Amino acid sequence: MDWEPGYREWAPPPELGDSVACLWTRVVPPGGGQVTLVLPDACCDLIWQGGRGVFVAGPDTGPWPSALPAGTMMAGVRLLPGAGGPALGLPLSALLDQRVDVADLGTGAGARLAGLLVPTLAPEVALRLLAGRVSELVRDRPADPLVIAAARLLGQSRAQAGDVAARLGVGERQLLRRCRAGVGYGPATLRRVLRFRRFVTSVDAGEGGLAGLAADTGYADQAHLTRECVRLAGLPPAALAAQRRSAAA
Repeated sequence: MDWEPGYREWAPPPELGDSVACLWTRVVPPGGGQVTLVLPDACCDLIWQGGRGVFVAGPDTGPWPSALPAGTMMAGVRLLPGAGGPALGLPLSALLDQRVDVADLGTGAGARLAGLLVPTLAPEVALRLLAGRVSELVRDRPADPLVIAAARLLGQSRAQAGDVAARLGVGERQLLRRCRAGVGYGPATLRRVLRFRRFVTSVDAGEGGLAGLAADTGYADQAHLTRECVRLAGLPPAALAAQRRSAAA
């Protein structure tokens, strides 16, 4: 496992592929602290942090500035939309825009995580144990297949939230209830966040100008993209692109 300074992602092991987006680590160099802008992605994360232990990063609806002191080491498992609520044993709407220690969750999942992953573990041990414990959680309480399917449909460029319930053969109220439980918010917000992530991915890949990216990623026009980017990232698109290029340099 690479514990050099910076942020790294790894594909999940096969047994976690239906519930986990990735495993990841973040290491802040010893010379100075770091502020990272965490952007909404429709996921929730189980995170071990040296000196703190394990906490849950609930689903975000806006930017979350994360200030980390020098030398911070973190390991995380990112749960896909539809997997977090069942795995943790509570509706993710209860964790919206929050960071909560697992000991405070009041669920069996919280107790199982808190009892094992203590703050003084070596980081590579923490990541291995965290992934193993998440594997047990998602085996016992798998992701909601309806929400997984809804997220897949809503992730398409021209998807309309109002059509998804009909395509999945359920009522709109049932889809709303299950999305709130499994993702933290309803299908309309899920669509907005997934569309924004398509834009962020395209920016990170260095693709095209803003007007072209707006059209390609599902926005009505560049003005629509600007409004959504300010709402979800706290920055207009050009400033967000510059910030991400600087962070990756």
